[in-house]
Amino acid sequence: MPIEINTPDRLEYQFQPASGGVFTFKVRAPKDAHLALTSQPSPSAPIFEIFLGGWENSKSVIRKDGQKPDVVEVPTPGILNAGEFRGFWVRWYDNVITVGHEGDAAAFLSYDAGFLFPVNYVGICTGWGASGTWLIDGDSAPSAPIMGFAPPSGTGPGCWVPAANGQVPPNALEGGFDSSEQLYIARARHEGDLIPGKLHPSHGVTYVAWGGGEHGHSEYEVLCAAGGHWVPVEGGNIPPQAVPAGETSEGEPLFVGRATHDGTVTVGKVQPSHGCCYIPYGGEELAFKEFEIYVSN
Repeated sequence: MPIEINTPDRLEYQFQPASGGVFTFKVRAPKDAHLALTSQPSPSAPIFEIFLGGWENSKSVIRKDGQKPDVVEVPTPGILNAGEFRGFWVRWYDNVITVGHEGDAAAFLSYDAGFLFPVNYVGICTGWGASGTWLIDGDSAPSAPIMGFAPPSGTGPGCWVPAANGQVPPNALEGGFDSSEQLYIARARHEGDLIPGKLHPSHGVTYVAWGGGEHGHSEYEVLCAAGGHWVPVEGGNIPPQAVPAGETSEGEPLFVGRATHDGTVTVGKVQPSHGCCYIPYGGEELAFKEFEIYVSN
């Protein structure tokens, strides 16, 4: 069950331990729902703050170390509501901070920090005439209690867990195989895209398909504890239950697909506008018009 936290009109952060590289929550507030990413449970620098529905619920920003100008600013009129909960996620991965709406793969706020300090705490507060109610996932991952981190559950779309160097997190979702080992569903950033691909544990990397080639990344995210299944499709017929798993730099959603090739079942990306699934294999990006796509139950 989610943990309910009330924040008064005080602009004083209430800090919670965070891990797993993602913080998911719902908030009911008329405006000015603020979050802080920090190493310690304190609002001192280094700190990144995210203001949702600031300036009378007209825009949202990311601010670094309490300094202006804000590093990112986007218009978000009506993003918050005093009468209903709105869901969001905040992710920090590969030195990039992203913020998105619940159910959307694409972020509406994104900032490349260059070098991001370890984020161990997330603070929440409201102010500037607003109070709020927050619903935060308070379940625990297998090793320790973690607020805001969706734990393995085996139902729904699952969660993306940061990992590196061939590490396979608990409850990682098997997506395919080659002649020697199991492959897992993962994703990595490449050339501004967030791309689903295959985790090859013995190689120590996740491979993604891009620009005609196969590209290995030692830092990646792995899909864990998902409760979906595979559906055969052709071309651009994307089922409505398909799970968004990434996006191009232009904001087009990418989905998890897989195809059979040369005795393997290989995980790749489905790009709707191209009407195919691209898999990384043998150093190349290979396109398939007939493939399987991962959908939620």
